[in-house]
Amino acid sequence: MKHLLKLQDLSRREITEILDLADQLKYEKKNGIAHPHLAGKTLGMIFQKSSTRTRVSFEVGMYQLGGSALFLSPRDLQIGRGEPIQDTARVLSRYLDGIMIRTFEQAEVEALAEYGSIPIINGLTDYAHPCQVLADLMTIREYKGRTDGLKLCFVGDGNNMANSLIAGGILMGMEVAIACPKGYEPDTALMAWARENGKFTCTEDVISAARDADVLYTDVWASMGQEDEKAIREAAFQGYQINDDVMAVARADAMVMHCLPAHRDEEITAKVFEAHANEIFDEAENRLHAQKAVLVKLMK
Repeated sequence: MKHLLKLQDLSRREITEILDLADQLKYEKKNGIAHPHLAGKTLGMIFQKSSTRTRVSFEVGMYQLGGSALFLSPRDLQIGRGEPIQDTARVLSRYLDGIMIRTFEQAEVEALAEYGSIPIINGLTDYAHPCQVLADLMTIREYKGRTDGLKLCFVGDGNNMANSLIAGGILMGMEVAIACPKGYEPDTALMAWARENGKFTCTEDVISAARDADVLYTDVWASMGQEDEKAIREAAFQGYQINDDVMAVARADAMVMHCLPAHRDEEITAKVFEAHANEIFDEAENRLHAQKAVLVKLMK
């Protein structure tokens, strides 16, 4: 494992090793055991999209690991003024020990890895959000004790979250069901891969997808950069909501997850959100621990 670009680049063994290390680092943090694995190391954090959880968790994570993190916005870099990504990659590789980038195009992350000589971590693109799903898998293991044989249902836009949940879920032995409106399906090639490598369905029927689910997951209807589509998406996604009717067909002990921020009474009712707030905010906390494990695996 040289980089974290998208989850389907990893094997089940590599994901399991990250999750096991995340569990260990979380235990050590909770018990006041220092783990300065990255003392003297520096992570560059390129943000072309704004963030709460990604920025804070990576910055705090590097501090707890004994290293440091640099926040780099497009205003701080020549990349924001047209410098080619391959030149940025080669320059930053001579200063830093790793780069985390949160941007729009997956190709930009892939180019950083191709032209740079240090580990690259995808903090989010329009195609994938691997760091979030590693935290999700960590949380599922905490609550369910396993991933094998569980059914994961995602309700909403077939976006970067859906893509990464499909990849992570299938690799870790889960059945994955996606419920989304026509025209908002996940990546076509990824869905074909999922059908070949596990049990996968994509349907417009929310109740069918959610039936007997162990894990229910949703995300906002309009992500960053889609604000001008808000009205169109609100119309398209009516009914694509985790609510009492959906909870009724899932397993009685089903957990509910959300990558946040949440729009209560749009993609999830306030009632369901608050009933499962412990799971959702444990999931948010686990971004810190899972990403620390990725940093150690790549940069130690």
